[in-house]
Amino acid sequence: MSDVVLRTTGLSKMYRIGGERQAYRTLRETLAQLARRPIERIRHPGAATHASEVLWALRDINIEVKRGEVLGVIGRNGAGKTTLLKILSHITEPTEGRVEIRGRVGSLLEVGTGFHAELTGRENIYLNGAILGMTRTEIKRKFDEIVEFSEIGRFLDTPVKRYSSGMYVRLAFAVAAHLDPEILIVDEVLSVGDFSFQRKCLGKMEDVAGHGRTVLFVSHNLTAVTSLCTRAILLDKGRLLADGPARDIVGGYVSSGDERESSKEWCADRALGDERARLLRFEIRQDGREARGGIRSSETIEVALTVKIDRPSPKLQIGFELLDGDGVEILQTFHTDCESLEVLPAGIHALSCDIPRGLLNAGRYLLRPLVALYCEEWLISRADEATLRFDVTFDHSPSEMWYHARQGVLAPCLQWRQSTAPGAAPADV
Repeated sequence: MSDVVLRTTGLSKMYRIGGERQAYRTLRETLAQLARRPIERIRHPGAATHASEVLWALRDINIEVKRGEVLGVIGRNGAGKTTLLKILSHITEPTEGRVEIRGRVGSLLEVGTGFHAELTGRENIYLNGAILGMTRTEIKRKFDEIVEFSEIGRFLDTPVKRYSSGMYVRLAFAVAAHLDPEILIVDEVLSVGDFSFQRKCLGKMEDVAGHGRTVLFVSHNLTAVTSLCTRAILLDKGRLLADGPARDIVGGYVSSGDERESSKEWCADRALGDERARLLRFEIRQDGREARGGIRSSETIEVALTVKIDRPSPKLQIGFELLDGDGVEILQTFHTDCESLEVLPAGIHALSCDIPRGLLNAGRYLLRPLVALYCEEWLISRADEATLRFDVTFDHSPSEMWYHARQGVLAPCLQWRQSTAPGAAPADV
């Protein structure tokens, strides 16, 4: 028997967008319209028609997934990831091609999928389990485990319409993951949960995969995809661009960059500041060039500023601040931190500073330029128009035993030393 539990052949999905919306008509009106149409085409051969636009959400997707494999599905928004999972979950039908699935499928595509808002959490566990094909006896056997994992025991007999989105996703994931599906399909919905619950869910998916079951995981958290998945596919505009080891596929995707969601250069249409210091350019560089693609945590990040000075001042400070994706400041630095730099004379100056490799963890970061007169006045501060945004993928751990993103914003690999404790006898060999 083949180990392939999921196979798609020529899978395509087409949608029609736009076009004229037709009002409801009687059978008599419909027949009359059909009779008039040939006459209207003869009378008005060049008349415009309300043609709808054809959109192929998926086009000719061919993949095979083996038993026990953890497959990551990545790509930009609108690439077709969710459409693929909806077809595999039998929520929507393909326009072309076929899907072969061997085994029970458990899906978590949206918050509260399969839940009835008026029923309690307890009742929805039984309802959702029945939808997944489980018997009442099987659900009862797993019931306590599901409740413990979801951490909503206090609200078990409360209608789920009163649940927060986080409570919804806790219960929905607990049901989908604990009712022994042969194939578990999880979309980006886990991002609704808090950080500790996301880690808990990732651990459960690892456990599910470790028991020989198959997992399909869609996420924009590329570090989670790299650490959890053995293999990944990359979709773009409905087509399969790449298929291979997760680290290779994620690395190629990061290197290609996503310029619509990140910005690594600001060039002044209107210079910020005044005659004492005007910011002309603010950018992130790698290897002396503007960074076009994604950034890995193992790479040095060069932050460069171009400033025009008309009225030099010994109190002038030029620098930047680094913030995490939530806007929490991580560090602040100025060119005056460096003792080798003298007072900047009048003219245009190019300044740069390196954020060392191996310092940042995975995540989104913000860079803001700062220009001030020491203890007197901010010339440029919190300039939103010049804020740079970039994403970092974690890949700098020197240990093969540690490939997950670390706790915290920073993730330096600090040097450890080992020695025999004073007064301790050497260990027996």
